[in-house]
Amino acid sequence: MSRFRLVLTFLVVGAMALALGIVVEQWRAPVQEGEGAVAADGPDLLAASLPDLAGKVQPLAQWRGKIVVVNFWATWCAPCQQEIPDFMQVQTVLAGQGVQILGIAADDPDKVRPYAAQMKINYPVLVGEIEAMDIARQAGNVMGGLPFTVILDRKGRVVKSHVGRLTRGKLEALVKPLI
Repeated sequence: MSRFRLVLTFLVVGAMALALGIVVEQWRAPVQEGEGAVAADGPDLLAASLPDLAGKVQPLAQWRGKIVVVNFWATWCAPCQQEIPDFMQVQTVLAGQGVQILGIAADDPDKVRPYAAQMKINYPVLVGEIEAMDIARQAGNVMGGLPFTVILDRKGRVVKSHVGRLTRGKLEALVKPLI
């Protein structure tokens, strides 16, 4: 092997290792904390409005005053499908303590409706298609990964975010200190 090919091979392998490292780090990135941790100059998530499963536009501001867990997901996303039952359990257990789970599907409404019905999702589901991903990006999800969860305190401030699947235990651990 010529010296040029050897150097080129090392450079390519190094670049691939760096890219893989960045992806893995994003995938397992710790939950970000703090008022401006996700997007210091980002929008007020509660200012957004999206249609629900019936097509009626719902302002997110209607949940102000609650601890709102905004979960961006899609029907084709396996980790999203895996975490929905955990989110449903948390909704059941913590709703009485002022916690509101809110699903925002970045998907086709015609796919989301039957999926939500089949799963018997017990929290509001809004459908944003591309607009949902724009909102998620503005909230700090620059890589566009799903699932993506943002937790808002009772004043509507983003206090935590997470890219990737959240288990029931992890979600409860993030939300309970805010109650």
